[in-house]
Amino acid sequence: MHPGGHPVTRFGATILDAEGLRLSTEEKTFFAEADPFGFILFARNIDSPEQVRALCAEMRDAVGRAAPITIDQEGGRVQRLRAPTWRDWPAPLDQVKAAGEHAEAVMYLRYRLIADELHSLGIDSNCAPLVDVAGPATHPFLQNRCYGFDADTVARIGRAVANGLLDGGVLPVLKHIPGHGRAQVDSHLDLPMVDAPHDLLSQTDFAPFAALNDLPLGMTAHLVYSAIDPHPATTSARMMRLIREEIGFDGLIMTDDISMKALRGSLTDLSRASIEAGCDVILHCNGTLEERREVAEAAGRMTEVAQSRAERALGARKTPDSVDIPALSAKLDALINGHVDD
Repeated sequence: MHPGGHPVTRFGATILDAEGLRLSTEEKTFFAEADPFGFILFARNIDSPEQVRALCAEMRDAVGRAAPITIDQEGGRVQRLRAPTWRDWPAPLDQVKAAGEHAEAVMYLRYRLIADELHSLGIDSNCAPLVDVAGPATHPFLQNRCYGFDADTVARIGRAVANGLLDGGVLPVLKHIPGHGRAQVDSHLDLPMVDAPHDLLSQTDFAPFAALNDLPLGMTAHLVYSAIDPHPATTSARMMRLIREEIGFDGLIMTDDISMKALRGSLTDLSRASIEAGCDVILHCNGTLEERREVAEAAGRMTEVAQSRAERALGARKTPDSVDIPALSAKLDALINGHVDD
């Protein structure tokens, strides 16, 4: 209840996407009914700045509020905004290695500039920082998206990434909680199995997430930690308790894309299992309108606790700090090229 005694209408427990550059009539009607917490954009939704702004406005108009709109703009393979309209970025690990002792400053500036591009389009969230700890056997799809090979380095750079986004008015999404670095298969295609003992995971893989447990949003990892639970983390109540209690993360938890092939089962069953395990929101991507309807129906409305986390996350959005973007870009280029006075 609101303080005045009026009932709170809870958001739909989903984050959904659109098929094209503008919403269809059917999508507008569906979004108005389902009232998803937020939306996510992909390359197929991106053409020009004017078009992206119009699409974001249509999404928010459909639900009648300033719903968060997120995107995957990491750099490297995973970036939806690309040249020549927007700046292309190297893979995160490549940039960290090249930056050396300036890695934190470089990554802060990189994501502050990314935030500026996103915010100017109406996009107010980014699925970063990725604080999975890389290892020599990490699957190639993930390894160069990471920030380093030890928990401390990853946590420090992850904090710089998050601060760059927040200062630019963009909500960071901490991923893939509680840690995806030991995955040796691509979870888009198969279910990674990790057999490392719990105490080792706590000291390494889970540690960066604990260091950043104050961030407003997090995304699950689709993999099994067999020493803790035989079920994928996204659908495991035991893993969700670990995230909340051991890692201490009390932000809004969204699933990774519920349609990824790492998970087995119907969209209905997987969505319900994830909510029952303790996820707050189901992320569904790259499906038909009918599949989006199925997920929205299965996920239902947010629980009271999830709604509270959602409102707290939205409250973390802020007006971007006033900075000279060309000057920040020049500073980043100078750091990258080694032309910086100590």
